[in-house]
Amino acid sequence: MKKIKSHFQFSKQERSGIFFLLLLLVSIQFGYWAYQKFKVSEVAPISSDAETQLKIDLLKEGLAKKEKDTVYSFNPNFISDYKGYTLGMSVDEINRLHNFRAEGKFVNSIEEFKKVSLISDSLLNRISPRFKFPKWAKSAKKVVSGHNEIKNQDNFIKAYEIKDLNEATKEDLISIKGIGVKLSTRILKFRDRLGGFLVDDQLYDVYGLEADVVRRVFERFRVLNAPFVEKLDINTASVSELSNIVYIQKHVAQGIVDYRNLNGSIHSFEELAKIKDFPVNRIERIPLYLSLKK
Repeated sequence: MKKIKSHFQFSKQERSGIFFLLLLLVSIQFGYWAYQKFKVSEVAPISSDAETQLKIDLLKEGLAKKEKDTVYSFNPNFISDYKGYTLGMSVDEINRLHNFRAEGKFVNSIEEFKKVSLISDSLLNRISPRFKFPKWAKSAKKVVSGHNEIKNQDNFIKAYEIKDLNEATKEDLISIKGIGVKLSTRILKFRDRLGGFLVDDQLYDVYGLEADVVRRVFERFRVLNAPFVEKLDINTASVSELSNIVYIQKHVAQGIVDYRNLNGSIHSFEELAKIKDFPVNRIERIPLYLSLKK
């Protein structure tokens, strides 16, 4: 009995330890109970009824259709081989337009575009709503004795002293509102890298040159004498030759060659969009310097 009793005899220090242990256990139990009682219930996932979901789906479809139906206007005078191909024009129709432009002439109306290209009425009706002729072409009309008369393009150029963009000097460019020393230098450097502008729209490719400033340039300067460019065959050109084109960086040129080696050959310029880092927004410029092997 004495042995059993001895097990329940504690010193003052031991009794204090037991007391604090019990207090700790009670505190933990109370804390757990309080947490279970007052914890914030989980928020139920948001759900929509059938009518709301239908409205959401209709909005999504509307946005998708709007994006799909968005069309972009363009100047038909500068339709490239690639652009003409995507529009559905034949090679002969594209060549007729290019030959007309090579003479320094411009198409100023839908009717004139049809006359020059000999395009079919059905295709013309489909693509002509996207035609956007420049202001200087529209303003080539004058009123004589109450009747509208379209001025001859050559006379218009002489009357407004439109000069060749490829011969514009630094001083010429600075005289245009919005162009200072920095931008004029950049334009001339870009022109030198190109070897000369082939089409007017290449001026838009100059870094930092705003669209409204470009339009002001076009009121006084146009590409009247484009330099001759011997196009490279995209299926045989080397990495070095491809990277010499302003729009193609060296690693992109290597990507073109790798893609060509893997697939045998490139059959359309659209395929270039599959190459990593290819400047898709400048793909219409590529046919100016490269050709597809027939």
